[in-house]
Amino acid sequence: MNEMFFQLSIIVVIAAVIAILFRLIKQPTILAYIFTGVLITALGLFPESNQDALHSLSKIGITLLLFMLGLEIQISELRSVGRTALITGIGQIVFTSSIGFGLCVLLGFSNLSALYASIALTFSSTIVVVKLLSDKKDINSLYGKISIGFLLVQDFFAIIALIILASISDINNSFSIVTLAEIFIKVIVLFGSIIYLSKSIFPRIVHTISNNQEILLLASIAWALGFAAFVSSPLIGFSVEIGGFLAGLALANSTESFQIVTKIKSIRDFFIMIFFVLLGMELQFSNISEAIFPAVLLSVFVLVGNPFIVMVLLGILGYTKRVGFLSGLTVAQISEFSLIVIILGNTIGHVPDKVVSIITLVGIITFTFSTYAIIKGNDLFLKLEKILGIFERKSLNKIGSLTPEELSNHVVLVGAHRVGTAFLKEMTSYKEKLTIIDFNPDVVEKFRRKGFNVIYGDIADIDIQEKAKIEKAKMIISSIPDLEDTILFLSKVNKLKPKPITIVVSRYIEDKTFLKQSGADYVVLPYDIIGKALANTVSTNSFDLLTQTKKDIKQTLTSNLNNI
Repeated sequence: MNEMFFQLSIIVVIAAVIAILFRLIKQPTILAYIFTGVLITALGLFPESNQDALHSLSKIGITLLLFMLGLEIQISELRSVGRTALITGIGQIVFTSSIGFGLCVLLGFSNLSALYASIALTFSSTIVVVKLLSDKKDINSLYGKISIGFLLVQDFFAIIALIILASISDINNSFSIVTLAEIFIKVIVLFGSIIYLSKSIFPRIVHTISNNQEILLLASIAWALGFAAFVSSPLIGFSVEIGGFLAGLALANSTESFQIVTKIKSIRDFFIMIFFVLLGMELQFSNISEAIFPAVLLSVFVLVGNPFIVMVLLGILGYTKRVGFLSGLTVAQISEFSLIVIILGNTIGHVPDKVVSIITLVGIITFTFSTYAIIKGNDLFLKLEKILGIFERKSLNKIGSLTPEELSNHVVLVGAHRVGTAFLKEMTSYKEKLTIIDFNPDVVEKFRRKGFNVIYGDIADIDIQEKAKIEKAKMIISSIPDLEDTILFLSKVNKLKPKPITIVVSRYIEDKTFLKQSGADYVVLPYDIIGKALANTVSTNSFDLLTQTKKDIKQTLTSNLNNI
């Protein structure tokens, strides 16, 4: 036990030092953790006999990461991009595996090795993408929801592929149509149960225990780990990723979901660090000189070919070039599942050591470049915007757009959720002068039925800005708190003459000065406004309130708070 404690302490210390160094040179922490694992293996600091403990700890990180994802994406929002995610996910799997197989055969792989390698090249890392999108605060963006959707589709098919390969490795086991039917039945039962329980039962349970913060945290983690363990058990046979995601989805409708996310975030970050360190430790190198050329070629296919396939599919479905490009970047790497497949094939004797080395190098190259690409996605898009026009249909997917051809002196509202909804309740008499932009199809449909002019899309898209005629707008109000998207659209607005009045919303007071410097005329801090309104309400006639009875105080507060 002391030995394990000592070795784990070494891992944490080395990871912290390297992460700080990477931070100083402005490099992603994910790469710092993977490099830590490679370094630890090279120095022989952690014996293979103790890696089982690290696997258990890393699974906790994976579960909490996907649990938090489920908490932040409600079922109604997931449904809104379900068709797109399903078509894109299946299409990408079919095209990538087919082209990848042909490419591997041309490189001299045997047909069996090419099959394993093509499967490995097909799937992208849900864990890496979710971590990066979470850090960028893009989980709830349109491209973020689409990306998460088709990555979950990939995970489902990855489970089927792993079951088939495991069956091949076991002569006493066979894969049949009955096994496939069982998988689909389990999926239907699991998702159906979660949808039913998430509507009323789970929110009530969470609300009951929310008065005690310690119990709320403990119960949330217990539910996440317990349900993920159940889903990944032999009885169900799915992965901890799917279990964690469904556990979060079950609690997403509770009013305490945001509170749970806040409390678990730091715990998740620690355990997910162990996952990436372990990933680096398990990378296998041999025959490097022979593996470099095919690894580079296959890496280029993953880095360029996979995004290309996704952009084509989303373009056909009617999404803008920006949504297609940013979604495409999320599949520009192979996954940890890819390494499992190749190692399994090597254990069975289907895949030679050389192919294992090639796929390992592909993993390192694609992990590295895709991490930078996802983080710098908006900058890359601006540089490639003109070229990317070929992926965009003339009739874009703008659901419910009622915007008239000519608009002038109108008000553009970006984001009709929360703050936006409250604003629109007071503006129903000005419908004809309002244009709403939102990337949630359910929200778009809701306000379309109420007679508002609505555009489906992302304000950062140039095409959406042109559709909303922002150059002729009198005022633009952005209720979206995402800093990067707000700065992007402000950079466009600042070039307009005359420049419309711009009002933006920010979560954090430290961003206020930066947003003003970026061109915002007014920066609204919702929490600051609420705090001041409450203070003014309570302090009004404070002497009378303090001397009144509780009944009189409640009546006064009710009257004042209803006017906020």
